[in-house]
Amino acid sequence: MKDSAKELQPGTTAAFAGMHQWLQRGLIVCLVALVLEGALTFPLLAIWYGWPTLSLQQICSEFEKIRFNDESRECKYPYPLFAPAEGAGQTTAQDTWGIQPRPLYQRVEFRGLIHRRDARLARLAAAAAAGAGERAEQPAPAPARPVAAPQPPQN
Repeated sequence: MKDSAKELQPGTTAAFAGMHQWLQRGLIVCLVALVLEGALTFPLLAIWYGWPTLSLQQICSEFEKIRFNDESRECKYPYPLFAPAEGAGQTTAQDTWGIQPRPLYQRVEFRGLIHRRDARLARLAAAAAAGAGERAEQPAPAPARPVAAPQPPQN
């Protein structure tokens, strides 16, 4: 009996030794699961949002554009040490505020940030092309004086 008492951990009686052993095993399993979850969450979310195609900086900027409903928002990296909060002074977010706030932006689907970015870049390119096309259709201003034809060199 004395040998089994020496094997028990301090504070454990013989009646509860089995329960303590199972609790210890359960806690170790839970801690290992939490470590694995924490280690895999960021990489899997980065892939979900489009990491190989978009850099982490671009993913952050796309989230800023979605969250504040403002196409000019960009992610600041590194963020200034004593700067105000990211959303300070923002009036473009369209969320419904109250006891339970409700965001009004659309959910980000699998690799949806890539599609949103490509659509925005296409809109900007179309607007730039339309602006360039309008400038091309306008007549060129008339020269102030006639330009003489170049003279061939005299030998």
